[in-house]
Amino acid sequence: MKPEAANYGVQREYEARPAPPPTVGTMSAGGERAWAALAHLSMFLNVFTGFLGPVAAFVIWLVHKDSSPTVASHALRSVFYQLAWLSAIFVGWTVTFALMAVLIGFLLVPVMILVTLAPFIQASYEAYRAYRGGGRRYYLQAG
Repeated sequence: MKPEAANYGVQREYEARPAPPPTVGTMSAGGERAWAALAHLSMFLNVFTGFLGPVAAFVIWLVHKDSSPTVASHALRSVFYQLAWLSAIFVGWTVTFALMAVLIGFLLVPVMILVTLAPFIQASYEAYRAYRGGGRRYYLQAG
């Protein structure tokens, strides 16, 4: 065995660390709040198109999922809320019209009108909370 040259006390030269990638997709707090509110307000597209509200919120999520966790969270929540509401409204009106054959469905019409208007009220409130900077709930678990 050949002894290695003593290297005690000599500091090695290391390559410089590469600079972190620039944060390209960051947006201002006001921009985050505006996009988050817009994701919730996409519910109103359903009035004119019937189904493009969740699509618009999903597109907002796709665009901002990497640049803003806040916008991504609001947009994805809006997609799921809208899909749930649209499904409930579709099933509710289907049952209402089916029960109109036996005249009980006519009693359900006022209820279904309220159920149809409820998601727009909820979306407006969620957009308001998102624009004010709220809307994310964190639950701390006591250890």
